Order: sequence, then C-alpha cells, then structure tokens
Amino acid sequence: MSTVGEREQAEASAPRERIRRPRALLRNVALLGPAFVAAIAYVDPGNVAANITAGSRYGFLLVWVLVLANVIAMLIQYQSAKLGIVTGKGLPAILGERMGRRSRLAFWMQAEAVAVATDLAEVLGGAIALNLLFGLPLVFGGAIVGVVSLLMLLLQNPRQQHVFERVILGMLAIIVIGFLAGLVVEPPPPGEVLGGLVPRLQGPETVLLAASMLGATVMPHAIYVHSSLVVDRHGISTSTSRTRRLIRVTRWDVVIALIVAGAVNIALLLLAATNLRGKEGTDTIEGAYDAVRDSLGPSVATIFAIGLLASGLAATSVGSSAGSAIMDGLLHIRIPLVLRRLVTLVPALVVLGVGVDPTWALVISQVVLSFGIPFAIIPLGRLTADRRIMGDYADGWPLRIAATISSILIVVLNLALIVLIFTGA
Repeated sequence: MSTVGEREQAEASAPRERIRRPRALLRNVALLGPAFVAAIAYVDPGNVAANITAGSRYGFLLVWVLVLANVIAMLIQYQSAKLGIVTGKGLPAILGERMGRRSRLAFWMQAEAVAVATDLAEVLGGAIALNLLFGLPLVFGGAIVGVVSLLMLLLQNPRQQHVFERVILGMLAIIVIGFLAGLVVEPPPPGEVLGGLVPRLQGPETVLLAASMLGATVMPHAIYVHSSLVVDRHGISTSTSRTRRLIRVTRWDVVIALIVAGAVNIALLLLAATNLRGKEGTDTIEGAYDAVRDSLGPSVATIFAIGLLASGLAATSVGSSAGSAIMDGLLHIRIPLVLRRLVTLVPALVVLGVGVDPTWALVISQVVLSFGIPFAIIPLGRLTADRRIMGDYADGWPLRIAATISSILIVVLNLALIVLIFTGA
C-alpha cells in the first residue's frame, strides 16, 4: 500500500507530467519537415501529366499502381532518411566514398540524366500553368518559372532551412487544394474506385503509363536528396537517445507527408477518370483544364491551374537541391545552386521552343525517372541493411524483404517497358 506521502508526491507530479507531454509533442512536431520537402517531388507536374493521361484514357484501371507506388515510396523514403540520420551523410556522399573514379562518374551520369528529366518536367508544368492562367507563351512562362525557382533556392542553406521548408509547405498546401477541389465538386463513384484497386493492365500503353506513374511517384532524386535534407536539418547526431528519437519522428514525418502526396496523386487520376474519360483531347494538361472548366466551372479550373503552377515552382527548387547533392557527393564538386538552376533550365526551354507536345514530354520524362529508380533503391537497400554502416539501426528482415520485393517489381516493369519500346509493341 502507498503511504500518504507517496500519494501526495504522485499528485504533485501529475500536473508537471501533463505539461511535459504537450511540450514533448511540440518538440517532436518541430522536427517534422524534411519528408514534406522530399514529398514535393511526388506531386510535381510529371505526376499531373501521367495521372491525368491514365485517368482520361483508362478510367480507374490504374488506381492500384498509385497505391502500390505510394507504399513503396514510404518504405524507400524512410530508409533514405534513416541512412542520413545514422551516418550523418547523404546517400550520394556514401556511394561516392565506396566507388572508384570511373564508377562514380558513370553513376553520376545516370543520376544527372534523372535530375535533368526531373527539371524538364517541373519547368514544363509551370510554363503550362502560366499559359493557362495568363496566356503567356510557353518559353516565356518557362523562363519565369526558372527565375522564381532561383529566388526560392536562395533560401536553401543550413541557416535558412526552416524558411525554405515553410515556403515549400505553403506551396504543398496550395497544391493539395488545387488538385482536390474538383473531387469535392464531383466525387467519383466508390464502386469503380474500389475496382481500380485490382492489379491488372490492358496492353502495351498501360505498361508505359504504369512505368510513368511509378517514375513520377517513386522519384530517384527524392531518394538522393532526403538523406541530405535530414543532415542539413538535424545535423550529425552524437547520442543514441537523440538518434532513436529522430528515427521515431522521421517515421511519422514520412508517413504523413506521403499520405498527403499519395492522396493528391490518386485525386488527380480520379478527377480525370470521373470527369474527363472519353472526352476528346483530355489526355493533355491543356485539354484537361478545358474539360474541367466546362464540367466543373472556371473557378475549379483556375484553382487546378494554380495548383499546377505551385507544384512546378516547388518541385523545381527541390530538384535543383537534389542535383547539387548528387554532384557534391559523387564528384566532390560544389556548384552554386543558382548556377545549376541556370544550366538545367536550358534543356527545358529548348523543348518548349521546338514545339514538342508538353504533356507527352512530361510523361516521357517520368519514364526516364522510372529507369533511374533501381540505381537509387538497390544501393540504398544494401546500405541500410549493412550493420557495419548502420549498427543497431540496420534494417530488420521484414524491411529487407519488402525492399527486395519493391526493387524486383520496379526492375521487372522497366525491363517490360524496354522490350515494348524496342519491339514497337
């Protein structure tokens, strides 16, 4: 039995405990952020193009691809963040330390191709949005997106990391509103949505679209940059208790951020499947905008275009950060983000200038990203499972098995896509 003194002591400590819990919760909430920055890569204009094309052409058929891709993305982004927290280094830097010169150069070339494809998608999407909103020529709109994203990149340094994260989170909120508004006005039929969860494909083009949607969701540059973002945000952890706490908070960071990003991606496909299926020209972003305006009104269409613009601006800033981390880690060359932004802007402006169909260019850029995924996730899985690197934080067998299955699925899909491309099927 407890004594009177013990009861009084317990009663006195209870208010302090109630105060500590909210404070601890707030401290944990303050640690959230890096996953939300990485998640911007999952709701970029390439996603818009791939998901609208899939929904307008095939209805709810490929909903399962987005659900599967988002689950894989959660797994991989958690591994990437955990690697950065435990080692205090980004994935590119660790790979750079373990590779010879030729291997590093070859790996950098494929990673750089992925970064350029990413930048292409972001600038194209922003240019299309400015054209829809203000009638600006695509090349001029692309230049504006490049300049604005350059200004945003000036916030990307360790001293102003919180400011950069807040700007990105604000844009993420705009993206969510912009791409979910149409579903509020015209909800999809629940039965058909559930039917879309059954895995199946219909012909070669659905394989191309599935690869595009996968590349747009599990984005290689987001895998590279997330491990660097956590180091920039949290620094190098020197205590076991802090490392465990950061890993625990990071799980929530990744899950919440990618639930938001996954909801946006699925909403885009459902919007297209519900309102645009079978309508002429709706497999392009411009056609989708016109159809949304005709079906749901000019206000919803304007909100959609604003969301597209926000996604292009935010994603191109994150993409440039990823490209810088890749070059620094693999080649040990530091190029100012501003200069990198100017260099990678050129290919996108060229594509806009020569008159290539912007939406199809976006879809193809996502296929390029899909080819780059195995080069990121296979080394990541090996590193996070290695006890010599991760110590007690190495992946357990359930996580290793899930990562292996994910890698196999992605590689098989990419091989099927290569066969289809070269056979002309």
